[in-house]
Amino acid sequence: MISTKRRVFLKGTLAAGTVGVAVGAGLLAPSKLLAAWPSEAFAAEGLEAAMEAVTGSSDIADGDVTLSAPEIAENGAVVPVSIESSLDDITEMAVFVELNNQPLTAHYVLGDGAHANISGRIRMGESSNVVAAVKSGDTWYKTVQEVKVTVGGCGG
Repeated sequence: MISTKRRVFLKGTLAAGTVGVAVGAGLLAPSKLLAAWPSEAFAAEGLEAAMEAVTGSSDIADGDVTLSAPEIAENGAVVPVSIESSLDDITEMAVFVELNNQPLTAHYVLGDGAHANISGRIRMGESSNVVAAVKSGDTWYKTVQEVKVTVGGCGG
């Protein structure tokens, strides 16, 4: 019987070896993986700057976007949100928190034919407006919901 520590070590060694072979063969290049990372959008300070970095404008029209988030979040470290839209041809979705130091909390690029429904947990430092934006065709649409936080999640 193989011990648990030995099994974990063997699995880790096999995974590292596989990644090493992929990098050596040119199948996996870290620079290619990180090329799509919108670092300027995630590093933007202020809601308008973050929205402009993602959407090209901070003035986005309200549209057919549904944002589900709690009115009161007991813990700002794990605030559940979900975004859905029945608009056609949705290619991108983004979530912003107005008063966070870095307002962009999530940015999704969807494949062709993907159902426009995402959900996850975001971090909020204080009570704030949460903005959900979706890109349909060449146009962005948004909706806004206020979420009150009782215990801060960004170091608070």
